[in-house]
This record gives sequence, structure tokens and C-alpha cells, in this order.
Amino acid sequence: MKNTISARVADFLKQFPPFNEMYAEDLHNLSQEVHIIYKIKDSIIFEEEAEPHDYFYVVHRGAVVLQKKTGNDIVDLCDEGDIFGLRPLMASENYKLQAKAFEESILYSIPIAIFKPYTQKYEGVANFLIESFASNTRNPYSKIYRGKLLGETLKTPTQTPEGLLDLQHVHYSKKPVTSTEDTSIKEIAQTMTQKKVGAMLIVKNKLPVGIITDKDIRNKIASGEFPITAKAKAIMSSPVITYPQKMTIAQAQMAMMKSGISHLCLTKDGTQNTPAMGILSKHDVMLELGNNPAVLMKAIQRSNKFKSIKVIRRQVTSLLKGYLNQNIPMTLTSSIISELTHACTKRVIEIVIENMQNSPPVKFAWLAMGSQGRSEQLLQTDQDNALLFDTVSENELQSTRTYFLELAKQVNQALRTIGYEYCPAEMMASNQEWCLSLSEWKDRTSHWITNPGQNEVLLSSIFFDYDLAYGDSSLVDALTSHIFKQTASYPIFYMHLAGGALRNPSPTGFFRGFLVEEDGAHKDFFDVKRRALMPLIDGARVLTLSHQIKSINNTARRFERLAELEPNNEPIFSACSYATKALLKFRTKQGLLHNDSGRFIALNMLTKEEKIKLKRTFKVIKELQELIKLRFKVNAMIG
Repeated sequence: MKNTISARVADFLKQFPPFNEMYAEDLHNLSQEVHIIYKIKDSIIFEEEAEPHDYFYVVHRGAVVLQKKTGNDIVDLCDEGDIFGLRPLMASENYKLQAKAFEESILYSIPIAIFKPYTQKYEGVANFLIESFASNTRNPYSKIYRGKLLGETLKTPTQTPEGLLDLQHVHYSKKPVTSTEDTSIKEIAQTMTQKKVGAMLIVKNKLPVGIITDKDIRNKIASGEFPITAKAKAIMSSPVITYPQKMTIAQAQMAMMKSGISHLCLTKDGTQNTPAMGILSKHDVMLELGNNPAVLMKAIQRSNKFKSIKVIRRQVTSLLKGYLNQNIPMTLTSSIISELTHACTKRVIEIVIENMQNSPPVKFAWLAMGSQGRSEQLLQTDQDNALLFDTVSENELQSTRTYFLELAKQVNQALRTIGYEYCPAEMMASNQEWCLSLSEWKDRTSHWITNPGQNEVLLSSIFFDYDLAYGDSSLVDALTSHIFKQTASYPIFYMHLAGGALRNPSPTGFFRGFLVEEDGAHKDFFDVKRRALMPLIDGARVLTLSHQIKSINNTARRFERLAELEPNNEPIFSACSYATKALLKFRTKQGLLHNDSGRFIALNMLTKEEKIKLKRTFKVIKELQELIKLRFKVNAMIG
């Protein structure tokens, strides 16, 4: 009579390595010796430094956490199909970690004495166990390994791959020639000639306050605008645009093009508040120029037709693929791709304005919202944008709005032409609800903050990630200051916003299985945006808003800033930052693979390794939501 229990054990084990390396007969014989163990949540399987068992274990259902008892440092989280407790098989030592049921779990215990002969019979089995034994000593969120989720590495390649020369660090003049504000232009010109430099850095108390270039002397002195006896402060460019010392070729070129300058001042921390460490010129960059995104940036800026921008946008996607294939850090990848995306949007708006019959009647700002506003729109997803124009009189309001609605309509159409689909919910600047004056936007956001219903919280969650894509920054600064002032005056808004952050369902359900869509076009697919990314995005937003943190919209950077502000919560915020980047990278790869947004994942197309790495990013979501729930006293259930 067939042993149905052992048959079920064999059917389960053969799905996972190394058991899938074994012949069916051997696996059947082994399965007859397997013991089935049930563990309630938090029950101990073995203690740290305990004598080894005669078994090693496979997780059938649930999850087991491996940790150091001192400090409760989590080393690994074992999910369905994972092996743990291999030390008795691989080394004659006591356990170095504690194994505890993370939740209600069912385990298979496999006798070491019976299994050991199979490690000699099957080379693949032996190799897998050696690798698995080594990996169980790693913590994916430790300072060494936490950047390696889903293949991401924190290290820049020691040898730059072909085609990615632009990611090398540029060489720059490390002894900048400096002078003071009161030095005459004649002296400065003589020194620049003597030192054979194209720029003079002007310093005060050893800090950079201005810069004078050959171009300044030609345009302002040779033209007769200022006498050669004038002081440096009369013609210097100030304030100085500063950057950190470690810049790649791509970053340097894009910075120069973005600001329209030929020299960069590099300081110790990248700000004007620390001494200058060097000067980087366009000539320095050109000497090391490789095939890089600065070429795409220049092509975008020179484009006069939307179709040409569409072609360039495809090249940006090719650049993205190259960065992902070479495991370039996600922070650098998203920064470069986001700058190019903003450049496309800016050029589209410029072309539309050039083609309008009249110039804009007042100052305005085009706001990128959603993933573009957070510098996380790596794929060509749908549009989320708004328009903010200067406050006008009641008599002028209708005609002013009519102009900007027409402008926005043409911009939205053009963005669709280059590859960004319309927002299904019409959250676009061409919708009059998203095309308002500064005073109207202040009233609108005040209403959301002071009357935080479910719809108001949803709208504010979408809008509050805005970033200036084109136009007048003073309007954006005024609106931002208003929002922060209002939220500080109505702290109850944080509680409602936190409640919204907790409404996103957990990525996993009973026995840690992926929660998939139950109906609709994506039935049985996993929604990586709603179930994994959004809880992190929403959590970062409410926490940074409560800290009154301005000018940081990117989710990973928000968590990094939170880690600095709250040292006691540094481990969880750092883990959230890396999890965000890992999930964004995973979604991007899936989107490029299937030529879609990457949002809905077919789990049967993922490898076991991909599923495990994906689940490892989920555990911080629960910790983050618990922190938010306690901090803001939210009673809403995490669905």
C-alpha cells in the first residue's frame, strides 16, 4: 500500500533544490524517513550554542528566523522550501544561531545519517548544501550585505564595463587657484595666465563664495562693461554651484548642462559650507568622455519635434537596460534616468510654448507628481502632473486658466506621443481640477489637511510628492511652505495620512504565501506596486512630513534622512531604504522583460531564488507599519 504521507513529502521536496537533483526512487526512500514537526509562533527549534541535532530542517509552511540571541540580530528568514540547521551536516560544531518560528510553521526534519550518502552520490546536492550553509550566515540587511538584495551591489565596478565609461569618477584639479572678493580683475587675469587655469575661485574665510572664468573676463571686461581695475565681486558668479568630490563623468556633464556652466566647484560635503577641494572643468570631462547620458541630454535639448524626443526616450530605456544588466547601484541609475525624464518633460513644454500664439500671461510651474515626482519613474508609465500659476485678480482668473488649460492639453498630448500614457484617473494638468492658481492650490491643500476624509487623504498622498519639472521655483517654494505650515498646525492630519499608509494590504498572507489578485484582468498575479512598494512610499511620506523635511521626495532618500534623524530607528529605516531600491529594481526589470509597467508579476515565471529575495524585502514593511501605527496612534487594521 502506498504511503500517502511520504508521497506528499516527496512531491513537495522535488520542487526545491537540492532535492530536485535526486532520482525519484532515492527521493521516495528519503521521504519515508522524514519527520513532520509543527511549531507555534515564537517557539524555539534550536538554541544558539546548543548541541547539534540529528536532523536538518526544511520549511514546508510558515517561516523560521535565524538570529543571534544577543541583540536579536536577524541573520536570515527562511521561507517555504528553505533549508536550515545544516551545521551538524557540514561542521562538527554547536549551532551558531538560534532558530525560532517566525509564525505558525510546519517543518520537515531530515535525518542526517540517512541523507549524507546522497551528498556523495549527487555532486549537485553537495554543492547546493555548501552554498546554502554559507548563505545562512548572511544578513541581507547588514551593512555588508543589505545592498545586495535582488542582485544590487553597493560597489562601483573596479573596471568600468564597455559602454559605461561615464560611470567612472572624473579626475579634477585638486589644488584650486583662489583669490578674495577685493582682488582686482587685472591681478586675477594675470594669475590665471600664469597658472594656466580657466577659472579662479573666490573664497571668504576659506569657503567658496564666487567664481570667475575666462568667459566672464571676455564678456564683462573686454566688452567694456567693467574696468579691469574692478574688484572680483563685481563680475564673479555667485553663489557658487557646488558638488561633492566623487562625481562620475555622467553626473558632471549633466550638472554642467543643467546649469549652463563650464566649471564645477567640488567641496568636502558638496555644499558651500565646507572648503573647496577642487575645480572640475568641461575640458577635464571631455578628456575622459565616453558614451554617456550627457549625449542624450544634449540631444533632448536640441530637439524641435516630439517624435525626435520619442526616439531619444527609447535610447534612455536602452541605457537603463545597460545599467541594470551591469548591476549599477540603483541610487545612481534612478538619478540619471530621472534627470533625463525631467529633461524630456521640460523640452516638451518649451516646444509647446514656442508654438502657442501668446506667451504665458503670468509665471507658472509644471509639477511632476507620483513616481516622476519621487524620481522613481524609470519605465514609461502613465502621467501624473499638475500646473500651478501665479495668483491673479478675479477678473483675470478665467482667461488665465483658459490659457494654461490649453497649454496643459498640448503638453499632455505631447507626453503621450513620446510614450507616457494618459492617467486613467485624469490626474493631469489639462484637468481644471489640477490646473489652479497659487491661492487656489493653497485653499485646496488646506481643505485636504483640515478636512482629512478618505478622498482628501488619497489626493494629498498623490499631490504631496510633487517636484518642479519646469517653470518658476518661487511658486513651488511658496506652496511648499504653506503645506508644511498647515500640517504643523493640524497634527491630526498625520494620523489620517498614517491611516492611509496602513490601508495597503500586506504582501503575504497565511503561511507567508504571496497575496495575489483574486479577480479581474490580473487574476492570480502579484501586484508589486500596491502590496510592496506603496506601503514603503506612503510610510516614508507621512514620516518625513511629520519631521517637516523639505526638498526630499525620493522614497529611499527619505528613509536615509529619517535614519539620520532617528538613530534609534536607523536599522529599520536603512532596511526600508534598501528594500525600496530592491523592489524598484525588481519592478523595472520585470517591466523591461515583459514590455509593460512591471506592476503585475506572474509568480509562476519567477525562480525560487527570485521569490525568496522578493519576500526578504517584505519583512521590513510589517515593522514599518507597526512603527507608524504606534507613533500616530492609528487603530486601523493593516489589511
